[in-house]
Amino acid sequence: MNILAIRTFQRLAASLCASILLFAAATAQAEQRPTFTTHVPEAVARGVAPLIGHLPSEQRLSLAISLPLRNEADLDELLEQLYDPQSPSFRHYLSVQDFTSRFAPTESDYSAVLGFAENNGLAVIDTAANRMVVDIEGPAANIESAFHLSMNVYQHPTEARIFYAPDREPTPDLDVPLLHISGLDNFTLPRAKNVRSSPDNTQAQDVNKTTGSGPGGQFIASDMRAAYYGSGPLNGTGQSVGLFEYAGYEISDVNLYFKNVKQTLKVPVKGVSLNGVSLNCPPSSCDDSEQVLDIEMAISMAPGLKQVVVYVGSSDVSIFNRMAVDNTSKQLSCSWGWSDDESSLDPIFKEMAMQGQTVFVATGDNGSSTPADVVWPADDPYITAVGGTDLTTTGPGGAWKSETGWNGSAGMPSKNKVPIPSYQKLAGVINPLNRGSKTYRNIPDVAAEANTNQYSCYDGSCSGGNGGTSYAAPQWAGLTALANQQSIAGGGKALGFLNPAIYDIGVGASYHKDFHDITSGSNGRYSAVTGYDLVTGWGSPDGSNLIDALVAAAKTE
Repeated sequence: MNILAIRTFQRLAASLCASILLFAAATAQAEQRPTFTTHVPEAVARGVAPLIGHLPSEQRLSLAISLPLRNEADLDELLEQLYDPQSPSFRHYLSVQDFTSRFAPTESDYSAVLGFAENNGLAVIDTAANRMVVDIEGPAANIESAFHLSMNVYQHPTEARIFYAPDREPTPDLDVPLLHISGLDNFTLPRAKNVRSSPDNTQAQDVNKTTGSGPGGQFIASDMRAAYYGSGPLNGTGQSVGLFEYAGYEISDVNLYFKNVKQTLKVPVKGVSLNGVSLNCPPSSCDDSEQVLDIEMAISMAPGLKQVVVYVGSSDVSIFNRMAVDNTSKQLSCSWGWSDDESSLDPIFKEMAMQGQTVFVATGDNGSSTPADVVWPADDPYITAVGGTDLTTTGPGGAWKSETGWNGSAGMPSKNKVPIPSYQKLAGVINPLNRGSKTYRNIPDVAAEANTNQYSCYDGSCSGGNGGTSYAAPQWAGLTALANQQSIAGGGKALGFLNPAIYDIGVGASYHKDFHDITSGSNGRYSAVTGYDLVTGWGSPDGSNLIDALVAAAKTE
């Protein structure tokens, strides 16, 4: 064979190889990869939600795409060490940058998701520094094409409304693993865990004995500080509280509240909008009762806070992920419940724990019958779940006198079938008296005043008769700000995820000095008993004693 023939053969062979490689690449790119989680509501999958029709192709939807963690087994092992006082890694928190470099999705995977969205005509409206979430928006037709599904409209089987949902699980043409796609359905709407004033409110146990300093003897937020902390010097200086919200707020309602209770509002309130949700909530079209009470309670428990940051969005993963990426608030509070795949939030809660953040979530207000999609995410293992009590003080603005379990306090073994975490496996936590589960996560972990005898301002006016575990969660966030203030002032670190320390205290010798052990009251199926129970958890905080114990438990020397 002459040299010309040889070169011709070589070119043909090279061309053939290139064609094979291009075909292989195109085939790999077109391969449909399912997500790690489910997206079709059970009512749709079982056929109990009647099909009405097809979602209009031009209707725009906002989605949040979550990517799975890398090296998650290593992360879980490090988390155990991080909260083990015997480990050399105890309280050695990671920065957002360190967490991202070790455990977050790779830059190439994240870039591939961005390219996938843009190639399918979906606008990228926000990205995350930890590469865990991509917020996108686009018409239903593009979403159907990108994820190989149909977006349909169904009649809700238990509510007088219609909802949209996919007819099958998404299978995007993307050679990158996806954890979850939030926003593909609105089968369950987010619900605030507060109880608003009403003439037929039956959840109050005995409002005639209310000993608050507000109008008509109703409790105001500063009464909670007096009862659970007292008149000590801690006020949250240097600390920030973050609040999770599904709607905006009117700062005028916050100002009205502090004006009416004759107190000065000195803490800046900063709003952060996600998913294009407005930070405002005009009374004519919006209810800001949940959002405003969260602000009032957090500030009143810690009146010297550096700031309260109110995160407002429409996607749970987007809101929580921004809280983690900002990492400016070491204590976070959420008083909403919803339905989503539980594993979609675990990576974010793990990051928060790795960074020294703690998240308090209200459990709900319908006792042991509170449904699973209202309780969530209180029963996540990396959450401190907050139940409710009925508090009596020595008088207006007075000290703690007595407390019973509130009948609306949601408490039970996890209805979402979340496995029991290690801190609840400690000897003495679950026993025949409290009837807790040794298989599933039990809630609550702690509790605070939640009876419907509280004064609040919202939607342009003020009233008494309000309550709910919504009031209890930001109380705990404010109290933790006091504890973090003390820890850092003493040269220590932030307390971080509280549950390991709380349960160690609960089974320890100082329990009755650090907590108010609530032993009476029922939420329906469960009763408050000595020690841990499924109405009040370990109970409510006994002021500076608990703060001292938590700070001591966090010391690394």
